[in-house]
Amino acid sequence: MRSAIKLTTTAIAAGGLALTVAACGSDSSSSASAADQPLVVAASPTPHAQILDYIRDHLAAKAGLKLEVKQVTDYVTPDTAVQDGSADANYFQHQPYLDDFNKQHGTDIVSVETVHLEPMGLYSKKVKQIADLPAGGTVAVPNDATDEGRALRLLADNKVITLKDGVGITATVRDITGNPKNLKWKELEAGQLPRALDDVDAAVINGNYALDSGLKPTTDAIVLEQAAGNPYANVLAVKKGRENDPRVQKLAQLLHSPEVKKYIDDTFKGAVVPAF
Repeated sequence: MRSAIKLTTTAIAAGGLALTVAACGSDSSSSASAADQPLVVAASPTPHAQILDYIRDHLAAKAGLKLEVKQVTDYVTPDTAVQDGSADANYFQHQPYLDDFNKQHGTDIVSVETVHLEPMGLYSKKVKQIADLPAGGTVAVPNDATDEGRALRLLADNKVITLKDGVGITATVRDITGNPKNLKWKELEAGQLPRALDDVDAAVINGNYALDSGLKPTTDAIVLEQAAGNPYANVLAVKKGRENDPRVQKLAQLLHSPEVKKYIDDTFKGAVVPAF
């Protein structure tokens, strides 16, 4: 798992990753000082940081928001950074993942707004249709608690497998009750899935990692999640108690602006879908 952080702003203190984040104090001068500081947001490179970079470059100044974007390449660092105060907010995850992370790590991070959906898809370099998956073949799926269940649900919805009744979003391969093709399963960290395509018959890949690897979900996926009624919209999140930070509220409004909706539609052409 990689946890390197790339700063996408040009002005940053010489301390590198040791960012100074104003703490919430009891006196008004502390609050005023915090409001004047840049809002530091940890985000996955694609599409989250791209969307934030667009806001920083085109919308933030007019809204009176100073925005700094940290690119983070794993699914743990953004939440730990928000919890320990080295980032003010993050934008990379959906609500089921956030709920599970809080439960597993004892954190108190909350969603501010839903922003977009990245449909998860099944990809392969060896077959063109889901019916062509070979008997005894190997399918790779994400190994985190919520995305594995999401991947298996995609396969179940497309009649590849059946799952135990009532298993919900936390399904694992042990909850598969029907497997007509006797498929084998390779559970991997989500970011490794695109690189695994050469070694497996197919892989269920999160939308951001598909985009990062050069895959085009709307044309390259064998099957793709439906957007309607999908619970996996990605959210802007902060540590509990920071929801009303004026900087956070400004960013939330910009993320729901017509300009951002148009940017998402024009840039990602269906691979990323606005959820507002």
